Amino acid sequence: MEAYDLVVRGGTVVTASDTIKADIGIRDGRIIAVAETITTGGETFDARGLLVMPGGIDSHVHLAQPGAGGVMLADDFETGTRSAVAGGNTTLIPFALQRRGESLRHAVAAYHSEAEGKSYCDYGFHLIITDPTPSVIGQELPSLVNDGYSSFKVFMTYDDMVLNDRQLLDVFECAKECSALVMVHCEGYDAIRFLTERLERAGKTAPYYHAASRPQVVEREATHRAISHAELIDVPIMIVHVSGREPMEQIRWAQQRGLKVFAETCPQYVALTAEDLKGLNMDESGGKYVCSPPPRDEANWEAIWEGLKGGVFSTFSSDHSPFMYEGPTGKLNPRARTSFRWVPNGIPGVETRLPILFSRGVVGGRISVNEFVALTSTNHAKMYGLYPRKGTIAPGVDADLVVWDPNREVTITQGLMHHGPDYTPYEGQKVTGWPVATFVRGTCVFAHGDVVGPLGHGGFLKRTTTKYPAAEWQSTTRRGAAVGEGEALGQ
Repeated sequence: MEAYDLVVRGGTVVTASDTIKADIGIRDGRIIAVAETITTGGETFDARGLLVMPGGIDSHVHLAQPGAGGVMLADDFETGTRSAVAGGNTTLIPFALQRRGESLRHAVAAYHSEAEGKSYCDYGFHLIITDPTPSVIGQELPSLVNDGYSSFKVFMTYDDMVLNDRQLLDVFECAKECSALVMVHCEGYDAIRFLTERLERAGKTAPYYHAASRPQVVEREATHRAISHAELIDVPIMIVHVSGREPMEQIRWAQQRGLKVFAETCPQYVALTAEDLKGLNMDESGGKYVCSPPPRDEANWEAIWEGLKGGVFSTFSSDHSPFMYEGPTGKLNPRARTSFRWVPNGIPGVETRLPILFSRGVVGGRISVNEFVALTSTNHAKMYGLYPRKGTIAPGVDADLVVWDPNREVTITQGLMHHGPDYTPYEGQKVTGWPVATFVRGTCVFAHGDVVGPLGHGGFLKRTTTKYPAAEWQSTTRRGAAVGEGEALGQ
C-alpha cells in the first residue's frame, strides 16, 4: 500500500479537459495518485462538496518594480505572493525590468535578489526590454533564453519604455531565432501624447480623461502594427491586456489567417468601466481605476466574453500593478492632482482574478468550469514553458492545487485582501466562488482565510521554449480545451 504525505479527499477534481470525483495522493511535493478512493496516507484534507483545481498561474504580474518617476509598486515579493496564494494562485510570472543603459543580466540578478526567500509561491521571470542594444540582442537575450527566461515583453508606449518600430523588429527577430515568445503592450505612443496634450490644454485633467487619452483606436492601431511586424518576421507574439472589441477583432483577423498571434485579457475588462474613473463628482478618487489600457464599457465586456468563449483569448491574467492610493507616492499624490498623466498607472488584482472570472464566467453561464481552468492555469503553463509540471492534475506533476468553494458568496472589500496597497478597485463587488485552501508543491500555504506560509517556500522556475504552431493551437484551445492533458504543446 502506498503511503502519502497528504491526501486531498472527496473533492470534484477539475482540469481543462475533465471533471471527476477523486482523491489525490501527494508525496514529496508531487501528485502520486488520482483515484476514486485512496485508503492510505498521512495528513488528510477534506474536500467534500468542493472543487479541486490546478492552482492558478498568473503570467502577468508586476512586483517590486519601479513605476514612473521612481515610485515603487506597493507589493514586493512577500506581500504580492501572499496576496496571490490567498487568491488561489500557486505560480506567478512577474517581470525583470531592464532600465535604459542597464545590462539585462544585471536587471535579472537584481530581481532575483528581490525574490529569493521572500515568495510563498513558485515564480519565473519575463524580461522587459527597454534598451535593445546590439549586445542585448546578440548576446544577453539568447543566453538568458537558454537559462530559462523564455519570454520577453516590449512596450509601444510610455516615455521610459517605448520601442520604435525598428527596435520592435530587432527584438522580434531575436525571439524567432531563440524560439522565445514576445509579449506586446499595444498602445500608440505618439497618439497618446497628442491626445493628452490636447486634453490638458482644454483643462480636462481629471482621472476620467486618462481613458479619453487612450481610446480603443489607439490600442487597435498598435495591435495591428504589432501583428504586421510579427507576420513580417514570422514570430509568435502575445498581445497582452486586450481591453475591447476593436483590438480583439484585429487579433481574431490574424488568427483566422493562421498567424501565430495569441491574446490575453484581464478582470478590469469585464468588471470595471471608464465611468469608474469619474470617482465622486469627477474628483481624484477616480485615480483608483487608472490603468492602461483603460477599462471601456459594458458593451465591450460582452466583446471580451465573446473572445473568451470563442478562443481568441488563450489566457486570463491580472496585470497586477499595485500602487498606494493615499500618501506622497500614491495615486492621490500632489502632482497627480494636476493632471491624469501623473497618476501612477496600474491597479491591484492578483487576489481577485480567479473569483471574478469564476463568478462572472462560470456562475454567470458564460464559460464552463473546464474553460475556467484552461484560462487561469493550464494555458499559461503551456504558453510559457511550464507544462506539464504545472497547470494540471495528474500523477508525476507538482502538487499545486486550489480547493474551491463554488457556492460561497463574498463581497470584495479591502479588509479581505492580503496585498500591500491600501485599496482594491473591486470594492463592494459581489462574487460567488472563493478559495478555501491553496497548496504549493503539496504544502498548504493558505487555508480558510489565512496565509499559513511558510514564507520562502516558493522557488524560481526555469522555463522551456515552446513551439507555437498557429493552426494547431487555435483549433485545440478553442472552447478551453487547450492541448490534450497528456501532451506538451507542439510535441
